[in-house]
Amino acid sequence: MNLRIYDKGYRDILLFCSLLFFSVGMLFAQKEPQYTQYMYNIGSFNPAYVGTVETPDITGLYRVQWSGIPGAPKTLRFGVNLPLANEKNGLGFNVVSDQLGPTTQTYIDLAYSFQVKISDETKLSFGVDAGGSLLDVDYTKGDFENPNEPLINNADTFNKFYPTVGAGMFMYQENWYVGLSVPNFLTSGIYADEVANIVEDKMQFNFIGGYVFDFSEGLKFKPAFLMNYLKGLPLNLNLSTNFLINDIVTLGASYRLDNALSGLAGLQISNSLFLGYSYDYNTNGLGEYSQGSHEVILKFYLGRSIGKSKKDNKRDQKGMPKQIDSPRFF
Repeated sequence: MNLRIYDKGYRDILLFCSLLFFSVGMLFAQKEPQYTQYMYNIGSFNPAYVGTVETPDITGLYRVQWSGIPGAPKTLRFGVNLPLANEKNGLGFNVVSDQLGPTTQTYIDLAYSFQVKISDETKLSFGVDAGGSLLDVDYTKGDFENPNEPLINNADTFNKFYPTVGAGMFMYQENWYVGLSVPNFLTSGIYADEVANIVEDKMQFNFIGGYVFDFSEGLKFKPAFLMNYLKGLPLNLNLSTNFLINDIVTLGASYRLDNALSGLAGLQISNSLFLGYSYDYNTNGLGEYSQGSHEVILKFYLGRSIGKSKKDNKRDQKGMPKQIDSPRFF
């Protein structure tokens, strides 16, 4: 079956875009959503991270990719990282909705992490997550090269739910981190026969790392990277640099290999609220058609108090977080 979908009135543009996602009519459904501000979203793709945070946090993110192109990707994420009082375990929760043209994929998962000390300063966290994904295709939202396809004539929509199981590792000190994760190991025998020709599962590997340089009391500098590997697709490499000024303002830039240049800015509005924004300028052929990509993130930190006392970053006898002298920059 050869199925190609075009948004009405923009066939040429969407045909160009679809070439990035379709190969011989096959959509790689396990391609994880793309984030420019991945440094604030580690828990969304690595379950080992959820228990390593200093205080509980809640994250909301909205991304509009390739603005100005009808049917281009849009991503909405809600996530929670919850370190437990014993400082060894953590829980996480994620809901991600990823929309591309007539296709919407919604991920829901619960994560658990357990960390051990491998030295006085180094911790290693292991995490697993389990959940599911709902794939929804609305055939009424497009024009088709072959309108007589049996799949199109038999139904206006296609819905399929499948389970997901992932795992990850995250090793860190106060000024650096590295991590490895696989969002889903269940990549075979999932989809119904009638869509086997347009959907193929692949296992994705995510590698992440960063280092924080303390230039002065009021200035930190963090280079970081995120690399995604998915068999059959080009390697996705993100390189970023961020400055944290007086624990309040964040400024940085990012480069996605053969794809985009990005500017990032963030503001610690209060002890418990952070707002971040990024803009991507496409360096590939999409730059002619797109007005860039926009991403907004909002993070709530529960129980965090940033101060200049020299109290350590541990919890009191009741399990409540103590005052944080300077927030960790990851």
